[in-house]
Parts: sequence; C-alpha cells; structure tokens
Amino acid sequence: MHSFGYRANALLTFSLTILALMCAMASVSDNLNSQSPTATVQVLNVNRFQKKSNGDDEVGITLDISADLQSLFTWNTKQVFVFLAAEYSTPKNSLNQVSLWDGIIPAKEDAKFSIKTKNKYRFIDQGSNLRGRDFNLSLHWHVMPKTGKMFADKLVLSGYRLPESYR
Repeated sequence: MHSFGYRANALLTFSLTILALMCAMASVSDNLNSQSPTATVQVLNVNRFQKKSNGDDEVGITLDISADLQSLFTWNTKQVFVFLAAEYSTPKNSLNQVSLWDGIIPAKEDAKFSIKTKNKYRFIDQGSNLRGRDFNLSLHWHVMPKTGKMFADKLVLSGYRLPESYR
C-alpha cells in the first residue's frame, strides 16, 4: 500500500499540472479574440501656449476623447490601461512623446466612453520647438489579463497642428 505522503504528493502534482494547463489554455484563447478598437480625438481649444522663463514651450489644450475599446475585453481581461500621447519630431529628436491623459478601464461596460477634458499632464517641450509644429495623437492601451502575458497596442490619429504664435 502507498503511504499518505505518497498519495498527497501525487494528488498535488496532478492538481498543479491541470492548473498550469488551464492557465496556458486561457492565455492561448486570448489570441483568438479579434480586436477592433475605435477612437476619435478632437482638439477643442488651445487654452495656453506660452514660452516659459527657462525657454521651454508649454501647451494647455482641451480635448474631446471618444473611444470604443470593448473589443479588447475577454473573459480573461482584468483591466485595460489607456493613455493619450502627443507625438512629434524635432531637429534634435526624431520622436518625442508626451502623455496628455490616462485612465484605467476596469470592466467592459466602461470601455465605451466620451469625455471632454483638459490635458491631465503638462505638454512641455524642452526648447522652442512647438510653434507651428504638426503632431499626432496616439491612443495607447495595455491589456492586463487575469492570467497570461500582457499586451499593448496603439491607434495613431494624425493631422493636428499647433499655432504659429504664443498666446
């Protein structure tokens, strides 16, 4: 007859193997989900555009952000972190990214939203490079699953331009 310790070890090993297999299947099933998020962002107003005393440009803008990120949610999604970034190039740097707004979406019901807001974080360029500058707004998201790997993607919205003069 097998001892109690041997039987407990066999049961624990079998249980952990089944749990690991279920986690792997859950992670693989997320790859079968077809994602089709949509978003629009409008710059409603440039509230402030000034040169600071240290020579840096600072911009304050009002945004209208509408997005439908419900397709990112599956049964395995814990939450989605989303942020809006301004992306532009300067002679010194080929890519500058400035985060303007962010949020955490805890449930699929909250993943379709429309908000009007001022930039949550300061839009500052180190230098005087923002006057008349074309820029893109990119909506980034990071899907955090209950089990498996986290993945990220973005939607680039182009066609924005800052004023030629300070206000």
